[in-house]
Amino acid sequence: MSYSAIQPEHRLSETDIHDLLRNDRRRQTIKCLQSQGREVMLRDLAEEIAERETGESPAPRNIRDSVYISLHQSHLPKLDDAGVVDYDRDRKTISLCKHARTVDVYMEVVTKYGMTWASFYRTVGVLSLFLVVLSLVDVPVVSAIGPLAIATVALAALAGSTLYQLWSRRWVFLNRLA
Repeated sequence: MSYSAIQPEHRLSETDIHDLLRNDRRRQTIKCLQSQGREVMLRDLAEEIAERETGESPAPRNIRDSVYISLHQSHLPKLDDAGVVDYDRDRKTISLCKHARTVDVYMEVVTKYGMTWASFYRTVGVLSLFLVVLSLVDVPVVSAIGPLAIATVALAALAGSTLYQLWSRRWVFLNRLA
């Protein structure tokens, strides 16, 4: 099925989603738009992706130009046809569409430190459980803190992390309301 045949009210198939996400620049485009949470100019998007690719700020001009051209000619039209982004070729602006939520589910949710949120929550949960058990069996330094205090700190860390994750991905939830 070609992307141009996809109507806005239809859901993308898994095959179409994997085809879209197969390219790193298309994945980076979605990530950049998620982090911005607003309409972005093509030039700004190309610069950000070029910086991510090279690790240099600013990225070399030839890399920025290469990213700009490939986004304009190939990647953005493909994402636009799929209904993931809205790309205005005349104004050179890009914004996320409703289908971005569908595609986002297939992108691994990773913190900026390279750890998945699932791994982070699991680590905090296991560590806090371990500390509570140590406190309950009267291990010297840990038992002085008390299991309730340990559990309270762990729950506060989990709640704070959840709020941060929700805030950083607010565009997903705000688009659902639109």
